[in-house]
Amino acid sequence: MKKIARRKFLEQMAIATPIAAIQPFHLIKSMKTSPADKIRIATIGMGIQGHYDTRSALKDPGVELVAVADLYQGRLDRAKADYGNQLFVTRDYREVLQRKDVDAVLIVTSDHWHGRIALDALAAGKHVYCEKPMVKQISEGLVVIEAWKKSGKTMQVGSQRISGSDAAEARRMIAAGDIGAINYMESNSDRFNSIGAWNYSIPPDASPATVDWDTFLGNAPKRPFDATRFFRWRNYRDYGTGVAGDLFVHLLTSTHYITNSMGPTRIYSSGGLYHWKDGRDVPDVLVSVMDYPQTAQHGAFQAVYRVNFANAGSINNSTRIIGDEGEILFGNGRLTLTKKKLAQAPGYGGYDSFFTFPEETQKEFVKQYDAKYPEDTRKAEPVKEIKYESPKGEDAHALHFLNFFDNIRKGSQGTIEDPEVGFRAAGPALACNESYFAQKVIHWDPVAMKLKKKK
Repeated sequence: MKKIARRKFLEQMAIATPIAAIQPFHLIKSMKTSPADKIRIATIGMGIQGHYDTRSALKDPGVELVAVADLYQGRLDRAKADYGNQLFVTRDYREVLQRKDVDAVLIVTSDHWHGRIALDALAAGKHVYCEKPMVKQISEGLVVIEAWKKSGKTMQVGSQRISGSDAAEARRMIAAGDIGAINYMESNSDRFNSIGAWNYSIPPDASPATVDWDTFLGNAPKRPFDATRFFRWRNYRDYGTGVAGDLFVHLLTSTHYITNSMGPTRIYSSGGLYHWKDGRDVPDVLVSVMDYPQTAQHGAFQAVYRVNFANAGSINNSTRIIGDEGEILFGNGRLTLTKKKLAQAPGYGGYDSFFTFPEETQKEFVKQYDAKYPEDTRKAEPVKEIKYESPKGEDAHALHFLNFFDNIRKGSQGTIEDPEVGFRAAGPALACNESYFAQKVIHWDPVAMKLKKKK
């Protein structure tokens, strides 16, 4: 199949932006691809993220949507209205996997279905794009990884931010030693609005007739139909993974990509349900502290991740990676490197014990200090600040899919976020929940990707 060069793709995307803004569901007509080169996709789960993922996938002109599966009839009707009556729609995702004209599937369901559908799709010979977190239960992670390896198929997990050029630039800076040895980082993703807190709109026609409730429940506890639980599933532990699985996993994926880390060894979470007391059973404020061990790629450092859904103050979501020679601050496509090195000489005076010495002792101290620290060791290098901004019109979401589709075309399993990368973020994120609800420290093996007991 014909490969689309990254540079050419970006140029054409920039030209087509006004058209895409007016007609978000249509392909960019100016980019011609032979039907034989098409990768035919199906979206399983056509909710909010399902729509966004599908639109981003279709920005690659070598991709065609042929099928959609969803448990709510209204979304199937909407899919046909958006993409044409020829589109195959079904409430049973297994019918999609049986279709020979489907090359790849996008799994964009509630979290508790990710692992099961991914296994079924790989077994059916499909390439897989699976939204984050890759699995809902830690025990599912290695099972999916093994199935992916055996299948020979391409699989990408959907933390698309790492496909942005700001993440690549931060990774380059860290590798170049621009901030010295990392010792601490902090990353947050706060919100303060009802929709941002997952209180999504519920359609007036929601009922057992329009929603396949029993299938939705899957392996979750059985209960009578509840439209709120179906359309706002992120609020409930039975189906979702809370702020850790929805948002920490993005932050973790970026941290691991930028620092070339395999993950933390020690995880502790604290927080609570402080504002959105609407029946949900997951916290709206969560802070997790993680200890990253020294490896061949980086020194030991601590990371703090935070989400606050009750943040009525200023919100400036960003990540700060701090080293002993500077820091990198990035978010929303922008990055600032501030480089600051200490002088070799420690200095003396001011708020220091020097003034407490007897006068003769002070003179002897100065004599020894002058002998040890020449003049050129007493001045720090000027503070340097370097700013970086992603190219105008860059679309990290579309680039993440481009990486997925390019690897399908090459017959490669080496995507930027393959299942191992995806689970190295999902595992610690899920461990954050375990720490919060069990009120204990969780010990994680980042190499084996398993929970471990402290000896």
